[in-house]
Amino acid sequence: MGPDNPLPLPSAFVGKSAEEFTDSLLNLTTSSTLLQNLCGGVHVLDFFAKEPDLYSSVLPKTWREWFKKQSIMDILDVLMRKDLPHIPSKICDGCLENRSQENEGLPPLSLIEYIRDIRAHSLAREFPTRPVKQSHSKQGNPLSRDVVVGMKIKKIEEVSHFACYVNQLTTELAATQGTKITHLVDFGSGQNYLGRALASEPYNRNVIALESKPHNIIGAKKYDETARLTEKSVIVRDKKRFRAEQQGLTYTPKESMRKNFDPDSYNVVPSPSRMTNTSTEPLLLRKEMPPLGTSASSEDRGSIQYIEFLIKDGDLEPVLQKTFDQSSRDTSDSNDANGFPLPQELAHDPASKLLRPIPPHLLIISLHSCGNLVHHGLRALLLNPRVAAVALVGCCYNLVTERLSPPTYKLPSLRTRTPRLEQTSTACDPHGFPMSERLCKYEHARGKGIRLNITARMMAVQAPQNWGADDSERFFTRHFYRALLQRIFLDYGVVEMPGGRDGVGAGEDGEGNEEGRQSSTSPIILGSLKKSCYVSFLAYVRGALDKLSTDSEFGRLIQEKLGRISDEEIQEYGRAFQDKKHEISVLWSLMAFSAGVVEAVMVVDRWLFLKEQECVERCWVEPVFSYRQSPRNLVVVGVKKPV
Repeated sequence: MGPDNPLPLPSAFVGKSAEEFTDSLLNLTTSSTLLQNLCGGVHVLDFFAKEPDLYSSVLPKTWREWFKKQSIMDILDVLMRKDLPHIPSKICDGCLENRSQENEGLPPLSLIEYIRDIRAHSLAREFPTRPVKQSHSKQGNPLSRDVVVGMKIKKIEEVSHFACYVNQLTTELAATQGTKITHLVDFGSGQNYLGRALASEPYNRNVIALESKPHNIIGAKKYDETARLTEKSVIVRDKKRFRAEQQGLTYTPKESMRKNFDPDSYNVVPSPSRMTNTSTEPLLLRKEMPPLGTSASSEDRGSIQYIEFLIKDGDLEPVLQKTFDQSSRDTSDSNDANGFPLPQELAHDPASKLLRPIPPHLLIISLHSCGNLVHHGLRALLLNPRVAAVALVGCCYNLVTERLSPPTYKLPSLRTRTPRLEQTSTACDPHGFPMSERLCKYEHARGKGIRLNITARMMAVQAPQNWGADDSERFFTRHFYRALLQRIFLDYGVVEMPGGRDGVGAGEDGEGNEEGRQSSTSPIILGSLKKSCYVSFLAYVRGALDKLSTDSEFGRLIQEKLGRISDEEIQEYGRAFQDKKHEISVLWSLMAFSAGVVEAVMVVDRWLFLKEQECVERCWVEPVFSYRQSPRNLVVVGVKKPV
């Protein structure tokens, strides 16, 4: 059960243990100042607001000179796609830095070593990482047309593979432990695409969908009807009476209609009247349907039960009691599995226990749980005796809270601790990152405990390996325009350089220093703009000013400071900083590439948390679908020891 290695180790650690990888990962994370600067210390808003600028402060001179001669796509290929070991060993092993530039334009040696380090500490994402099983293949089990209604191609890829994986996991649990999973609990089910697939053919599982938003549950139930998990509600309305009452008239049905109406086949349900002074309400004749989650055609078909519940921690007892205790009261010792009374001679017969319901064994699942929801799911394995295992795919690391208080030492950061950073870092949320005691108590040169600020965690949700030429150009342009707009805000007094120094500069070697700290500019949240605003920098600025002018917080200030700025002044900024667009593209690419280590730290922390628990028999991490279709493709699995 599970892969041979509990972590999807990169090629540099083939033949080594997960513990060796973890030791090396934590050491790199806490010792590399350049990595810390690129992951959490740099923000796009500060790019043109520093003297010297961030590009010169963060990166070594030899790197900047080499990047200047390369196109951005060539740089991305070097960072993530080209095979570095093919570079001659005499270049890579111990030669002087400037020697590499004399050999066919190869990158500087320190850059090559940095790329090697990041690649070596980013988890493998190839799918699958273990021998393909019949029920868990690259193709997965195809979903029926009725089940995929509402899904995009990406969602179909995720649901088809993960549903197949969950089914295989339940089969292996039954084979190895004898634990038969009776129900799947979907954390944050949303539109319940995953649960619907698992409740349908060929899996036919019983699913409990936990969702906090009522409109998602309503939408999911409509999709259940389309998937034929439940029958559509048939409403027969007496239109003549309804229209008459809308007009305030009295309607009396004809005698023939009274004779043809069979009250036994319908439930007469009063409908709220649309007339305020109407005493007689129109009738809705509604066909009586089986409750949601029950099959109208086969008892072997799966079921779905929706529960509106806001998950705040791992304690599911309120939900489980509501779900299972009622059924246990309905099925007493003198009842069979369907709740019908047993014959008196069998009521106390030990053999009659076979007719009684099996105690529930739950598997908690989730596909792309945002923020702390994965943490709550992992803790639910420990807090709820009925939960036998968990299989959770996380995302949105930027929404994860922080468990540790701010460090007493100065962070190796190039930007001021903005209000958002202050708010998130001082939360001290016990449900936040890190989960494991090892990361909480990890001692290093700068203090105790591993901390990742919101900027680092936000970069960890990037997918640079999927970047192409066209989409890269678009978002690099957006970043360039936003950074340059911030420079206009600074020059015209919309924002100020706040007091205090809380950044780190980098010297010629790019390792950074504690001197010359500078502060960052104040953030103004702009949000998205119309597509037409990205045609040129002038169009972008005009669109941004129009939007911000109506802002309740900054609107008056924007009109006062920038209300009279001319088109020529805006275009002059674009011409003056045009050469810097390549630099901001390079820096953003390095940030996204380096953030692979941040994601590795987040995932390894969750694995370590499970590994530290005595009640957990086995835990592992592995990819469950294609990285190209869905970059957040790592599932964290924990299996409890059988009771």
